[in-house]
Amino acid sequence: MSLTRNANICYDSLLALVYPQSCAVCGGSVEARALGIACAECWNATRLFSSEDTICWKCGTVSTGSIAKEKRQQVRCRRCDELVFTAARACGVYEGALRASVLNLKHEPNISRRLAELLLETQKCTPLDAATRIIPVPLHPEREKARGFNQAAVIGSELSKLARLPFDEVSLVRTSHSERHRAGMDAKGRRETVEKAFEVRYPRLVADEHILLVDDVFTTGATVSSCAAALIAEGAKEVFVLTIARPLYY
Repeated sequence: MSLTRNANICYDSLLALVYPQSCAVCGGSVEARALGIACAECWNATRLFSSEDTICWKCGTVSTGSIAKEKRQQVRCRRCDELVFTAARACGVYEGALRASVLNLKHEPNISRRLAELLLETQKCTPLDAATRIIPVPLHPEREKARGFNQAAVIGSELSKLARLPFDEVSLVRTSHSERHRAGMDAKGRRETVEKAFEVRYPRLVADEHILLVDDVFTTGATVSSCAAALIAEGAKEVFVLTIARPLYY
């Protein structure tokens, strides 16, 4: 056992005694800093996606059926046909530890080691492993000023270090400020809300690149599709999407 690992174990033990961290999901004790705001049990109870799941190859929605592994790239839900991106993936379902991590990220610009490892693991899988540049979904300047940071940029910055991919938070910008909450809107309404809301300021940085667009949650895909349309219009080869979580179905 290395000295570093020994030191981390001692630190975690001392931290649990002196400054116990309550799990944001169950209220129990978080055993280690690496787990972030959820305990090990709640992380284990959260559904994470794996290569064994049968999903829509394009948008990543989970299929209720099963299919031979060699045919999984042919699976399509057809609800995402109009979405512009190449493929979207999430670390897991918007529940438990992942939901708590997403909600916390809207207030604290920190990514736990557990979450960072999940993001990297998902990015290293086909087809996201073809990405050559990471771009966060931008917030409108007014929204970012009010919040103090862009949570997608926090995700992208951390992942870029681990994946050793260039991080670009200047090329894509949001030019229109839509309603803060779009709860209750159907997919068509969400698409109309963000249609033409993004533009590329530095086309030379995205031309011929395989972009990995990152955000916290994938819902209908309207926002990332609008981003992808702007990037592809300026010469990006492909646009992949990676989020922390997504609803099981939409």
